[in-house]
This record gives sequence, structure tokens and C-alpha cells, in this order.
Amino acid sequence: MAENNDFSRRDLMKLAGAATGVAAAAANTLQGAPGIQTVKAAGDQVKFGIIGVGGRGSYLLKHLTKVDNGRCVAVCDVDEERAKAQAAEYTHTNPKIYKDYRNLLGDQNVEAVIISVHLSAHFPITKDALQSGKNIFCEKCLVFRPEEVNALRTLYKDHPKQVLQVGLQRRYSKMYQMAKEIVDKGLIGDVTHIHAQWHRNPGWIMKGDASKVGKYLANWRMYREYSGGLAAEIASHQTDVADYIFGTTPDFVMGLGGLDYYHDGRDVYDNIQLIYSYPKGRKMTYSAITTNSHLSMFNSMRPEMGECIMGTQGTIEITVGNGESTLPTALYYREPPVAKVVPASSGPAPKVVAGATYVAGGPQKALPLALAFEKIPKPTDPFFDRERGFAKQWLAQKGILTSDEDRNPVETELESFFNACRTGAKPLADMEVGLADAVGVMMSNVAMDENRRVYFNEIDKMGQNPGPPPEAPYFGGAPNFKLKT
Repeated sequence: MAENNDFSRRDLMKLAGAATGVAAAAANTLQGAPGIQTVKAAGDQVKFGIIGVGGRGSYLLKHLTKVDNGRCVAVCDVDEERAKAQAAEYTHTNPKIYKDYRNLLGDQNVEAVIISVHLSAHFPITKDALQSGKNIFCEKCLVFRPEEVNALRTLYKDHPKQVLQVGLQRRYSKMYQMAKEIVDKGLIGDVTHIHAQWHRNPGWIMKGDASKVGKYLANWRMYREYSGGLAAEIASHQTDVADYIFGTTPDFVMGLGGLDYYHDGRDVYDNIQLIYSYPKGRKMTYSAITTNSHLSMFNSMRPEMGECIMGTQGTIEITVGNGESTLPTALYYREPPVAKVVPASSGPAPKVVAGATYVAGGPQKALPLALAFEKIPKPTDPFFDRERGFAKQWLAQKGILTSDEDRNPVETELESFFNACRTGAKPLADMEVGLADAVGVMMSNVAMDENRRVYFNEIDKMGQNPGPPPEAPYFGGAPNFKLKT
């Protein structure tokens, strides 16, 4: 008899229980911030400055217009005209404009800084920001070189009351938080594998005109001097998902990278394939290419990036979306039941090849996780409310209804950062989360460069005698403040 693959009320109740936990955690993180924002008084807003308003910085400024508990009072970029233009377009607060980030750090009106510059400058700016007494939101990766890992830990011990948050926004998504709840409650059994990909077509394209700030800074993601390549710029988001879901960091990584398609002067790989081994035999496989954007999840309705979380009793497909036209969404699949192998001598059961099993039932249907945030119909509900609820369930199980998250998690993480600046709360993506993520990038690149299995504990021996840090002449000019010691 064919297995009934429709989701039952019991399935929905289990997922709704996970959604309740997520809602409670979100209320705690954001202190009950409502979905519809009300503008806070200027005195309640955290006065912040942003350092770097290129691609990522301008993206953050755009979404900061939807966050009401922070107020931009300073903008810094090596290109002052760009800083002025971005400030005029997005802030509407008449912020001060700086070319040298150290002068911004000397501004006593600035309580917090957002760091969104090229990766190789994250640590030196973070270091100076800590020593100048600022709270810090730093885009990932938090550090770039092995010697910076322990250096930042040591430095932060002297500044424990300052907030240090890293831009790993998936931890602030309701969908990813719900996936974590589902895994932790065992609703998809033992999670043994995660597969993640971020495929683009095209990948980064070399900019031809870099006359204002120089060839390397205009295309910094393509040079190892400034960038960790695909492992840093995109894989780091998804290895953080695996760390989050598994609740631990990997033991080792193996990988293969190649510079096979783009021959334009870059020296970072244009495609990478990685395998991470976690404790208890769990694995994450990862792929990033720059020649095709197909994503074989979500019925191929989404491109580029996503993660597949595979447990013994179910699967979750999840993506953060592109942050603009699409937001995070997730689908839950119940694992098909598997018939037991019955020896031919025990009766009329069909003979089977040794070790073989038969799958009972057809393909499994997907249930949008967003449905769990909806009210489950009760017999006592008004007729139209009850029928509306059942209709949503039916449409979801037919693959017609899918739901995105109601807010971009970038806005949630920034709002959470400003709340933490006022309350001192520990961020979901704190310094240790950021350091673990950065170490994963370093180990991944070593694995590909040296074509070997690289253990994560090797970081303890790296960078012990690094010599002086590289110069950063593009931040030239004397600061107008003295760093605290």
C-alpha cells in the first residue's frame, strides 16, 4: 500500500513548537522590537560611524535606513567623494566625512563603528577601534592572518565591556534559527551531513578603471595580498552555518581549488571544492564555482546559494536569499520510510540482494518552514479563519505556497548590535564565532594550496614569528588622537 506522504497535523505541531522557541529567542535578542518600526528619539540612538562605503559598506548603509536604533554621525572612505555621495544618499543625518579612519576613531561623538573595508585591513582597524574605546561591528572575516587570531583574543581581554560583533547574518535569520531548533530537538533525527554551495555566473569581474585608489584596492577580492578568495568572501558564510548547526568547529578540511577559467591577472582561485570533517563523523561538503549559477534545491526556483541539512529522519533546504528580491526561506522534507530487509527463508517476502533495501512510498513533498509560524487551525476557530489556515497548509503541501522571511537578517543583526551597545548583551555572532569562521578560511586555503588534509589545531603553530605586519600606506596621514593603552 502506498505511503501517505502528506504532512499531518502532528508534523505541523512539531514544527510549530520549534517556531515558538525561535520567536522567544528573537524577542530576547531584539528586546521585543516590533516588526513595524517606530522611530526612536535621537538620544536613544547609538551614534555610529562607518568605515568603508564601497560595495558592502553602501549595502549596509542602505539597510541601516530601516534600523531606527542607530544614527550615522560619521562616514569614512579613502575615496572622499564616494563617502560624501553615499552619506548624502542614505544617511540624511549630515555626518562628518573622513578619509583616514583613525581620525574617525578620534571623534568623541562616535560610540560605535561599522567596519566594511577590504579583508586584510579588518584586524588593524578593529585593534585601533578597541583601543579607542568604540563598540565594533566588523564584517567577516574578522581576521586575515594566523597571528591575528591570538592577538585579537589577547587584546579583547583588556576591553571586555566593548561589543564586538561579526557580520554573519544567517545566525540572525528566523529561518536559520528555526533550522537550528529543529536539529537540536531531534526532529530530523541525527544530522550527519550538510551540503552547501554558492555558484555564480559570472564571478567577480576585473574592473578596468582603478585610477582613484589603485589597481589592487579596486579589485582587492582578486588578490591574495588583500583577500582570502572564495573561501573568505562566500564560503565563510556557509561554513559558519555548519558550525552553527553542528554546534562545533571542524577537525580538519580537505580541498581542491583551481584558477582555471579567468586569466585576467587575479591570483585567487575561481573555483573551490571542500570537505570538512566534524566530530562524530559528521561532514560538510562545499562547492563554489564562477561559471554556472544553478541551484538544485527549492525545485530550482532559487539560484546561487543554499544549504542542505541532512538527518536520518528528514532534510532541510535553506537559503538566505539575495537580500533584495528574495529573503531567507526553507523547506522541510520528511525522510521516506525504509522497508526492513526480510530473509527469503522467513516467508513470502520478495527475495533481495544481500544488503539491499526497498524504499516505501514515492518522492517526499516539501513543507515551507514559514508555515510553522502560522497559526494552526483549531476546531474552535471561526469558520473562515479555520478554512484559511487549512488552505495555506494544502497549498504548501502542493508546492504552490512558499514563504520568505519577513525581514532581511542584515537589518536584524544591525539592530541587535545597537541594542547590545546599550545593554552589553553578548552578540549571537561574537568574537569567538568570528575567529572560528576566520580560522576555517585560513585552513581551507592551506588545504587547497598544499593539497593535503589540514587540521584546525594547526592554527596554534601558525604565525608565532610573523615579523612586522604589512604596511597600509593607503591609510596615510597622522591620526588626531592618542590610542588608549
